[in-house]
Amino acid sequence: MASGRTVRADPPATGSFLSGRIDSRNVTTLVICIDRSGAIGRATNVPMPVAGWEAVRSLVTDAGLSDPEDASVNCLLESLRVARDLRDEREEAVVAVVSAESDTAVGADRSIAAQLDDLVDRYDPRAAIAVVDSAEDEQVLPIVESRIPVDSVDRVVVRQARDIESTYYLLKQFLADEQLRSTILVPFGVALLLVPALFYWFSAGEAIAGVAGLLGAALLYKGLAIDRFVAGMPERVREALYAGQVSVVTYVVAGGLALVGGFFGVLSASELGDAPALVEAVEFTYAAVPWFAVAGVTAAVGRLLDELIRDEGIRTPYLNLPFVIAAVSLVVRGFAGYFLAQEAIHDPFEMGGVAVTPVQQLAAFIVGGIVVSLVGVKLASDVGTETLEDVIDADRETDGE
Repeated sequence: MASGRTVRADPPATGSFLSGRIDSRNVTTLVICIDRSGAIGRATNVPMPVAGWEAVRSLVTDAGLSDPEDASVNCLLESLRVARDLRDEREEAVVAVVSAESDTAVGADRSIAAQLDDLVDRYDPRAAIAVVDSAEDEQVLPIVESRIPVDSVDRVVVRQARDIESTYYLLKQFLADEQLRSTILVPFGVALLLVPALFYWFSAGEAIAGVAGLLGAALLYKGLAIDRFVAGMPERVREALYAGQVSVVTYVVAGGLALVGGFFGVLSASELGDAPALVEAVEFTYAAVPWFAVAGVTAAVGRLLDELIRDEGIRTPYLNLPFVIAAVSLVVRGFAGYFLAQEAIHDPFEMGGVAVTPVQQLAAFIVGGIVVSLVGVKLASDVGTETLEDVIDADRETDGE
């Protein structure tokens, strides 16, 4: 480490580039090694800025002997390499080093700005190439650009530490994003706080399952934008109430019907006793689907009545939705009844004293669902109307394709 030795730019003179004698009047590009942390200046005790091939090469030796593991040594070597390549392409260039001379952020930036002004006065460069080795050094780029046009930024990362450094800066950016912090860190923090209590009251398996379920629910809550839907729900309900929409009442009725369907489904499944869980799920579906279908049709009809009251025409999707719900419900109930009949949970269906096999019953439900769907499509095509909004959306989808 050099103590008190001053390393400045070589005196302007015409001669070889590698010998350090550079004619400042012919310099067009300034290759600047930026050290915002001030590590180079502290390690070498050399006044800044340092400019010129020989001066910078001597600085590399001093910095490397002081701390061979410092990434600034690689930054200095990269600056020399860039300057040499420019010279090989017959472009006049000078290599320089600026290093902060203050421990505070403002003081460091001001000292670098003063050093840049010194370099501009001495060499009057046409452009600059900034060489940095960290994200902290990149923060100085606006200061450089305010004085010299920057043609390129060369980021130096030590090959052995590339993955570690990249991970560090990604983590730093992640922690700086408030939305990501609230989405990821808050659920994990709550889960970690609950772990001791869950392990105290429950077994290890139940505690882990509970924590995993909590984290999964939190991530889905944000990932599916349910939080935005819930946040906007009061405003939508208020607007619907003030506008006197029929759908408000039908939605409440649909919710009640869905609860009734769920109740009857659970009741029917509980009557099976020790039946497998899959059979209980099918029985729940068979008993609850009709109520769910009526609930869906009720909600869709309410939305359809709102369209009629507005007297703006009936859009095809709203007209076709009740038929789609009914058709899907018929098909689902048919499959559920088929599986239950195969397991002898339900007795065979009889019509006019003739027993209907499970296959025939399933076929009847499927045909019924298709017929209902076709009726809905036909009615929607004959009665439904398209609004300007639908036309614009269709055009956008066509352009996107």
